[in-house]
Amino acid sequence: MKRKNISRRKFIGQTGLGMLGASALLSPINPLRALGSAAAINSGNSRAPYKAMVCLLLSGGNDSFNMLIPRGDTKYNEYAITRSNLAIPKNEILPISPISGDGNLYGLHPGMPEMAQLFNDGKLSLISNLGTMIRPTTKEEIWNGTADLPLGLFSHADQVQQWQSGRTDERSAIGWGGRIADLMSGVNTNQNISMNISLSGSNVFENGENTIEFVINRYGGSGIWGYNGEWAYDQIRTGAINAMLDKQYSDMYRKTYINTIKKSNDANLEFIDAIEAVPEFNTQFSDNDLSQSFLMIAKTIAARDALGFERQIFFIDYSGWDHHDEVLNNQAAMLPEVSKALSEFNAVMEELETSNNVTTFSMSDFGRTLTSNGNGTDHAWGGNAMVMGGAVNGQKMFGTFPSLELGNPLDIGDGILIPTISTDEYMAEVAMWFGVDDENVSTIFPNLSNFYDINSGIPPIGFLNF
Repeated sequence: MKRKNISRRKFIGQTGLGMLGASALLSPINPLRALGSAAAINSGNSRAPYKAMVCLLLSGGNDSFNMLIPRGDTKYNEYAITRSNLAIPKNEILPISPISGDGNLYGLHPGMPEMAQLFNDGKLSLISNLGTMIRPTTKEEIWNGTADLPLGLFSHADQVQQWQSGRTDERSAIGWGGRIADLMSGVNTNQNISMNISLSGSNVFENGENTIEFVINRYGGSGIWGYNGEWAYDQIRTGAINAMLDKQYSDMYRKTYINTIKKSNDANLEFIDAIEAVPEFNTQFSDNDLSQSFLMIAKTIAARDALGFERQIFFIDYSGWDHHDEVLNNQAAMLPEVSKALSEFNAVMEELETSNNVTTFSMSDFGRTLTSNGNGTDHAWGGNAMVMGGAVNGQKMFGTFPSLELGNPLDIGDGILIPTISTDEYMAEVAMWFGVDDENVSTIFPNLSNFYDINSGIPPIGFLNF
């Protein structure tokens, strides 16, 4: 089978040390308690042999109140009046049947039939009015200037970073997925390939103090252009590269550089060999980048034993959700791809019998204004998210779905809604399910105690069973 390759320049520039495994040793100034072994697993959990979290970032700010929509007469009328020309017709909304909630009727965007089916089958749940916060706040505090607000609220750069870092009061290039990998990398026997695998290049979420993401693409490993290729020129190139990699350098910087490239290349070849040995799935995936990225994650999970992994963290950034214009047309094109890709991924997880061990969750910079700016929506705050997998407490809506009537107690203007669930609670629950102990959860999310008592004995929100 012919290997898929990318350019050497892209390989070095995009991945850097991304092919290297993470060290279990942390910086002396890092407050996390490095465990790096089976002891890192929360002692209160029944530890599964393998667990993976899959983060789907909808970067740009998804207009998620056109994804999850009220469809009862009174609530729909409030929605339709507020959203005006952006309202989805009531007869097009796909019904869902929550087994718990506020007694109102809800549905999903008409482009998401697979998600509606997964929800009604108990394999997916929805989190309502979720957003970045430092502590709970009110409209009155915001209007009188006493609210303690996230840094750079409504800024793409700040908010997408905060969702990935778990730090709402500072700018941090270290992500909560990276911090988890710093703690738990020792549970994996493979120390050549990082616990954190990205389908979207370098990212904040998977970057730790000692962890760098292993970057792949929809075709597999990202390696040196032409290395081990079938063409005669590729064989010449491979020989030249091997000569450089095998040479002994006395200069410290050259030696470090060559050792880095060699380890990266070896890890990439190890990954490719493991993926190529995975049998074809019965589940068919759509031919687009998002579905094919999920297919590559599925292949990586299928190769977990060959690769020596008990814990993995995956990341996909499906970008392009900053719909200041043409929000209806753009979502009509993009939400069906999300719905179908997640459904395909769920199906292959069931085929592999790993559904209970893999949790997929969505993130986005922020929600968007309920009011129309003419043909789109602007940056706002609270929004809705999805969580999928066998460990999910499915067919439920968590949190309080807000009133969509303008001027309600959560509306600070133009339908910008104050969140009623913090990202800290959302992320902490995923981390706890993954096996991070209480002490380290509190360190990773330092503002968590403003919303949740870590000693309560119950999950922060309740959407995961562990």
